[in-house]
Amino acid sequence: MVSLKNVFSKKPKGIGVELTPDRVNIARLKKKGQGFQVTTLASAEVPEGVFQEGQIVDSGAMAEIIQSILVESKLKVKHAATAIPSGRDTVTRIIPVPAELDDRELREMVLNQEAGLYLPFPREEADVDYQKLGFFVDEDGIEKVQVLLVATRKEVTDTYLETFRQAGLLVDILEISSFSLIRTIRQQLRQFTPQEAAAIVDIEFENTEISIVVDGVPQFSRTVPIGTYQVQNALSRSMNLPPSRNTDLLQGMTVPITPMDSMGVMPKMGGTNPGAAAMLRVLGELADELRRSIDFYHNQGENMEVAQLLLAGPGGAIGQLDEFFSQRLSLPASQVDPVSALSLEVGQELTPVQRVGLGVVLGLGLREAW
Repeated sequence: MVSLKNVFSKKPKGIGVELTPDRVNIARLKKKGQGFQVTTLASAEVPEGVFQEGQIVDSGAMAEIIQSILVESKLKVKHAATAIPSGRDTVTRIIPVPAELDDRELREMVLNQEAGLYLPFPREEADVDYQKLGFFVDEDGIEKVQVLLVATRKEVTDTYLETFRQAGLLVDILEISSFSLIRTIRQQLRQFTPQEAAAIVDIEFENTEISIVVDGVPQFSRTVPIGTYQVQNALSRSMNLPPSRNTDLLQGMTVPITPMDSMGVMPKMGGTNPGAAAMLRVLGELADELRRSIDFYHNQGENMEVAQLLLAGPGGAIGQLDEFFSQRLSLPASQVDPVSALSLEVGQELTPVQRVGLGVVLGLGLREAW
C-alpha cells in the first residue's frame, strides 16, 4: 500500500519546494555546526489559474516555474520535499488505538479499519500515513496509544508527484504544510507547557490555516477562506483600484488600533479612513473565525486552554496585526520569525513580509538539509 510519501521518515538530500497560488518558493539548507545555513532561497510568481484551493490545476505550467527557478538558481538537485496546504483534500486527526497491538497489527488497524471512519472521502481514494505518539490510560482504565493520522486525496497526491516528475525532481517527502511550519518553529513552541495549547495562524494568499498545537502535535486544524488576497481586494475596492494579485500594497499597511471605550465596547472600525475600514472588516471576519475555531476546540472534551496566537505566513507581517487580534480575542498574539526561530544564517536581505512567509518552505528545507 503506497501512502503519503514518507511523511515521517528521513530521505536523501535535496531542496524544499513550497507551492502556493501566487508563488513557488524554494529553499536549500546546509548543516553548519549545531544549526543550519541557507545556501539557496528563491521564489517566482505563479500566474492565475495554475494553483487553486490547494490543488495544482496546470501541472505543465507549474513544472515550468519550478524548472525556471532551478535554472536561475543554478541548482542541480534531483530530490525535493514539498507540502499540500491544509484544506478539504487533507485530514489530520489524532485517534486512540489499543496499546497491545504490535506494529503490523497497528498498521493494519489504522490504515485499513480506522482511517475510513475519519475521512470525508472514500478510503480507496485516499493516501494515508500515521505516526505513533504517546501512551495513555482511558476512562475505563485501558491502556491505549495515540496515533496521528494523516491523509490526502490520492488524485491530489498523484498530481503533485507528476508535476515534480515533469520538473525533473523526485519527491522524497510529501506532507501537510502545517507540519512544515511546526517543524520550523518547534523551538518557539517549547515555551509552552504540555498543559498549554498554541494557535498557529498561517495567513497565506487565498486562505488562513489554523492549527492548534499541544506539545508540538497538531490537535485541531481548520482552513478559513480569508487571506492576503481578500484583504488586498478590500483595500483596492475602497480606493477605486482594479483587483490585483499583487499584495505589495499590504506591505506598507498598519492595522489601526483604537482602545475600547470605558464600557469595553469596540469603536467604529477604521474611523473615517475607507481603506482602513475595508481592511478592518476583512480582518474582523478572520478574527471571528479564529474565535469560532478556538471555541470549537475548547468544546471538544478536556482540551487545553489556548495560551497564545502565533502569526505566520505573508499576512502575519501586516503591521500591528498581532495587537489587533490580541485586542479582539483577549489572547496574547505574536508574530513568528522563521529565520530567527531557526537561528539561520541567510546571505541576503529579507523584508519582514519575506521573513514571516518563509515558515513552510524552511520547514521543508530542513527535511532535505545536507
